Amino acid sequence: MEVEETMNEENSNVMENSNLSFILDIPLEVSVELGRSRILISELLQLGQGSVIELSKLAGEPLEILVNQKLVARGEVVVINEKFGVRLTDIISPAERVKQLGA
Repeated sequence: MEVEETMNEENSNVMENSNLSFILDIPLEVSVELGRSRILISELLQLGQGSVIELSKLAGEPLEILVNQKLVARGEVVVINEKFGVRLTDIISPAERVKQLGA
């Protein structure tokens, strides 16, 4: 009986890994949000090179990391080999992420 249970567990693990590997190649859109602003069309039309748009976030506040437009983490800007990156400082809990799916 014990051998049969072990085989069932192994088969279950193999099926779970197969199901998981099926979704691992699905592309996701990852974006990092520095801040937001609302402006009037007239203000938009007046923008030119060198214009500054004030954002809703304060300097030093964490950036938001979005996957398919859903918040999954917060972080801070880093520079690596002259390219920007984001160091994750706070991961949104799975329960909070599930709540977002309904929103």
